[in-house]
Amino acid sequence: MARAKNRGYQQTLAPTYTIRRWRLGEYIRLSKEDLKKGKDDSNSVKNQRDLLGDFYRRHMDEFESAVEYVDDGHTGTDANRENFQRLLADVMSGKINCVIVKDLSRFARNYSDAGSLIDNLFVQMGVRFISLAENVDSYLNPDSVSNIIVPITNVMNDNYCYQTSKKIRQVFDYKRRNGQYIGSFAPYGYIKDPKDKHQLIVDADAAEIVKRVYSMLLQGSSKRAIALYLNEHGIPSPTAYRRKKGLPVSSAVADDPMWGARMIHEILTNPIYTGDLVQGRRRVKSYKVHQIEAVPEEEWVRVPDTHEAIITHETFDKVQALLVRDTRTSPKGREVHLFSGFLKCADCGKSITRSQSGKNIYYACSTYKNRSRTACSMHSIKHNRLEAAVLFAIQYQVNTAVSYSELIARINSAPLKKSQSHRLNDQIAAKEKELTRITRYKQSLYQDWKDGEITQQEYRDMKADYERQAAELADVLARLNAERAELANGVDKEHPALVAFAKYQSIETLTREILTDLVDHIKVYENGNISVHFKFADEFRKIAEYIEINTTDTAEAG
Repeated sequence: MARAKNRGYQQTLAPTYTIRRWRLGEYIRLSKEDLKKGKDDSNSVKNQRDLLGDFYRRHMDEFESAVEYVDDGHTGTDANRENFQRLLADVMSGKINCVIVKDLSRFARNYSDAGSLIDNLFVQMGVRFISLAENVDSYLNPDSVSNIIVPITNVMNDNYCYQTSKKIRQVFDYKRRNGQYIGSFAPYGYIKDPKDKHQLIVDADAAEIVKRVYSMLLQGSSKRAIALYLNEHGIPSPTAYRRKKGLPVSSAVADDPMWGARMIHEILTNPIYTGDLVQGRRRVKSYKVHQIEAVPEEEWVRVPDTHEAIITHETFDKVQALLVRDTRTSPKGREVHLFSGFLKCADCGKSITRSQSGKNIYYACSTYKNRSRTACSMHSIKHNRLEAAVLFAIQYQVNTAVSYSELIARINSAPLKKSQSHRLNDQIAAKEKELTRITRYKQSLYQDWKDGEITQQEYRDMKADYERQAAELADVLARLNAERAELANGVDKEHPALVAFAKYQSIETLTREILTDLVDHIKVYENGNISVHFKFADEFRKIAEYIEINTTDTAEAG
């Protein structure tokens, strides 16, 4: 009886074995660098697919399904690969519980990413990880994952990317500094020279559109108005134009056949149209963080006169001066108003804004209108009066410039010219005397401290104050001496400041281009008066002094 019970008990405990079947995810990656090498197809998509497929067929009884994930042309340091992220999402949802790769570098070249996934996440979720090249299988041989070869390989893969990135940056920097264009695509208005892909040549058709964009902005059109004009006249956008011409187009650029204000802004702010190569304005943060960041302007690489210019430097500078002004228009407006961005309140310093009541156009302080009527007063002036006053001021300055040119011509043709300014000599002498006094005071401080006449803290404070005063005086002296040296060289009647005004001798009406060329800003006072602050103000003062020195001496000699 007992034996019968024992036999039955033993039979019920007889072991039964089941084979676990995995849901396989085959991950394949090929980087752009691998594509460029072209020497060896060991890492090609086809080769990886064949290796993983062969493994699957040889172990088919272990798997109930297999899904392929391919990232072609993606670096292993960027974890934001589309199909890599899809694989991880399927792992998290349980759709995949086994991941296989040809080698660890295919999975990730970032050491921290690879380690975090393989050693932590996959282990916690019970996900099997297989890497054929390193003979890693976290299920059949758990120790293979923690084996030293895995972290060492990950570190080597990471370091490989770092070294590759460093070398590429060095090559790019060398090419930039040697005036070679390294962009993948030529900017609108240019094409790459078929004989040398690092040189740009003008695309005549597109260059005419670039010139028109600059001209329209100088004539008072807003960026939005320029885009509307180009669309209304059937002019294809840069991307559409390249496709039409059979030129390469970046896959990262939206396929938009229409112009927009952003496209116009990019053309208006790109110094490449002046014939100068300005590169390195943006960069990838690092070989691990593939985000684009702006580079400070002082770090841009500038090489002048590397290709034919479409826009002159003078025109480009005028446009930049306009773009920094407040030149907003109404939602339906196309033209930027004549004085937009030029008017300032003489008291609070804020902008003077334009308003219209019926047919009357007037300007008033923006602080008074929009913020607080107790913070500032109205400072109102009618458009017609403002325009007439500014036109008169410019005409007067133009006539002054013409007169100066004539006087300078006579002075320079005389046998002797004077270039010594008593004002400058007196100022320099006074500042040098003051600097000597400050230096003497500073030198005596140490002895005063040692003699106990002042404390150590007083010594330090006074010493710092004297050093600050001395530095300020040194700056003033440097400026005055430079001005005296400039005056000693004389003044040419073709001085840029005189030429800038003289070319508008026949001015009868105001335009934004004239204001941009000649006017820095216009102050509006509470009583309706204005003051026009011209560009080249310092230059005009120096020219006037040169004329005064020589005409005074001439009069005394007569």
